Amino acid sequence: MARILAAAAVLAMPVSAYVSSAPNAKPQRLVDAGAVVELDSMMLDMEEPTNPERSQSTFGVLAAGLGVGAVLGWLNSRRQQVASAAAAAAIAVTPAAANAYVDYEGLAFLGGSDKVDINNANVQAYKQFPGFFPTAAGVIATHGPYKEVKEIFDIPNVDPRVTAVFKKYEQNLVCLPANPAYFIDRVNNGLYR
Repeated sequence: MARILAAAAVLAMPVSAYVSSAPNAKPQRLVDAGAVVELDSMMLDMEEPTNPERSQSTFGVLAAGLGVGAVLGWLNSRRQQVASAAAAAAIAVTPAAANAYVDYEGLAFLGGSDKVDINNANVQAYKQFPGFFPTAAGVIATHGPYKEVKEIFDIPNVDPRVTAVFKKYEQNLVCLPANPAYFIDRVNNGLYR
């Protein structure tokens, strides 16, 4: 502990020379192109004059070092209590974990089975059906929400080949109510939130 205090005092002494200004210093005048400019005496003098108030600032630095040492000594003697208080404070400010939304009844239809929900599954879920991804899947994902599967045949300006793909896999498509947590990510899979 004494070594820490000695190191703090040695490091604080040179710093105090830059922080405290010279008391009763009078600004010097400099004439530059007819204009009078006042400069602080600390800028021009490299040596500081001996000053009786210097010992008071030294005493202040030593007193501050002693105060820091006293606080560190008290913390050292109460290490377990301080550690307990710090741990309690860290736990108190830690945010609670967010609950994942896994109780969605249509979770199996988001790509984990042979059936795909046209309202909530993203375009990647249609990869299991040859010819469906990306064109037909993109058409479904960019429209909706749907009330029933046969509404995908009512999408305007769809190529007849895409409609044929819809017809081929119609029995593999289901239509559940649109869920905001999944409906928003049908096209980009949450990559651009």
